This record gives sequence, C-alpha cells and structure tokens, in this order.
Amino acid sequence: MRSRLDPLTIAAITIAIIAVSSSGPLIAYAAAPALAIAFWRNALAVGVLAPVTLTRRRAELRGLRTDHAWRWSVLAGLALAGHFATWVPSVKMTTVATATALVATQPVWAGLIALWQGRRLGRWTWLGIGSAVVGAAIATGADFTRGGTAVVGDLLAVAGGLLAAIYTSFGEKARSSTSTTTYTTICYSVCAVLLLGVCLLFGVELTGFDDRTWLAIIALTAGAQLLGHSMFNYALHKISATTISVLILLEVPGAALLGWVWLGQAPPAAAWPGIALLMAGVAAVILGARRPAALPTPDPVDVDLPARNA
Repeated sequence: MRSRLDPLTIAAITIAIIAVSSSGPLIAYAAAPALAIAFWRNALAVGVLAPVTLTRRRAELRGLRTDHAWRWSVLAGLALAGHFATWVPSVKMTTVATATALVATQPVWAGLIALWQGRRLGRWTWLGIGSAVVGAAIATGADFTRGGTAVVGDLLAVAGGLLAAIYTSFGEKARSSTSTTTYTTICYSVCAVLLLGVCLLFGVELTGFDDRTWLAIIALTAGAQLLGHSMFNYALHKISATTISVLILLEVPGAALLGWVWLGQAPPAAAWPGIALLMAGVAAVILGARRPAALPTPDPVDVDLPARNA
C-alpha cells in the first residue's frame, strides 16, 4: 500500500526543503569557524525547544527512560554531530555547490542501510536514487580534481552524507514512538554537547564574531535547524528515511539558486540538465516507495496535544 500524504506533511516537507537550501550559503557567508557554527545552530535550537519539552512533555521524558526511543534519539544526536562536524567544514574548504552535491550522496547510503536492515527497495526506487544523485553531481559540477583543501572538503562532504543517512535512520526509529519536539530536543542537545566538547578540546573560538555573522547563525538556527531538520523529523512519522533522504536532494538546486542570487555563483548552463535529472529521480523514488499505513500524525510542534503517560 502506498503512503497517502496529508496536506500538513506535504507543507512540512516544502518548508524543510526551502529552509535547508539556505544552509550552505549561510555557512559560507558567516565569518566564523565551521565547528563554532555547527555548535551554535544546535545550542540555540535547544534553547528554543527545551522550555517547551520540559513544560509540556515531562511525562514523555520520564517514560523514555525505559523506552528504546531514548537510545535511538541519543544515537541520532551522535550521528548528527558527526554530520555537522564534517559537512559544515567542507563548505568552508570547497564551494557551496560541490559540498552540497557530495553530501547529497545521503540517499545512496540510506539505501544501503535499508538493505542491511532487511528491507527491500523496488527497482524504481533504486533507479530514482541513482538518477537523483547523478543529476545532483551534474548540476553542481562536483569534482575531486582541484587538489589542495578542496579535495579534503570533498571527502568531508561525502562523510557528511553517510552520517546524515545514519542520523535519519536512527531518527526514523525514535520517531515511531516519540513526539517531534521531545525527539529533536534530545537529539539536538546531544549534538550540541558533543560539538561543544570538540570545540573546547581543539580551542575553537566560540565568541567575538561580528553582527552579520551572528545574524547568519541565527538564520541558520531558525531556518535550516528548526524549520528544516525539525520538519523532516516530523515527516519521518509518515515517510520512510530513504524517501526523506532523496527529498533532501532538492536542497541542491535550492542552494545553487541562493548561491547564484546572493553570492554571485551563477550555475553554468550545463547544470540545468542535471537539475532536471535530479527532479525526475525524486519523482521516481516517491512513486516507487512503499510504506505500510502509519499512525495518525501529531502536530509538528506537539504543544497542543496531551503528554503521553509514563
């Protein structure tokens, strides 16, 4: 049985794609160390989410002590920290377009994880994944031939794609029995604490930035972090991790467009066929993906629903 997406889930996905598309350009624009940016976007997000969780979801938090969802949420936070610790520096070391394209290998890793978990992916799903990844590479002109720090940045972006797939897979398990707000609060908290430890260990500067950099970090938090990642986490209640991973590929043309308008990085004419191939791949995955009927979807921020009893 194919998934029937409700308007709220479709809206959440649309907002998430627009929000995450701003991530790469904002990171490139911000005059701050990459790991500091990664830490602050998570720490600020926790500052917004924690008060809601602690006041509205205390019973659920207590119940998680004996629930596997706690373990999956913590593991997702660890994977997310690894994702940010690799991908955010890659944007500083290579171009926004290249880093975004290479981190978009996430659906390939997600497909391999799904196979390892014993799932079967249909032919159209695999065709869509392959087409979308190839299209992303063509659209952004990703390559490993420039040498220097660009090569290191390319490798970090690929590692970021793998870790993003692991993060999404753990998140799918956690979200099967956890509200969006509780899950994201735990996940982002673990991620922020780990990144803070790395920053302190390596002496990464965490303060003293100019106003435009702080504005960029705040925009990252409000957009890519709260609206982007959180809306994708919300959608995991209705859509599989593999499909979410492919939808995130739409970040590639979105980031390319923002880089063109804002940073003056005009996509070459050869990029447009790649974008068309990417879109076709996404459509193939959506049409080919199969998932059993899901439980009723909660409100995106879960603040108006009664807390689950412990």
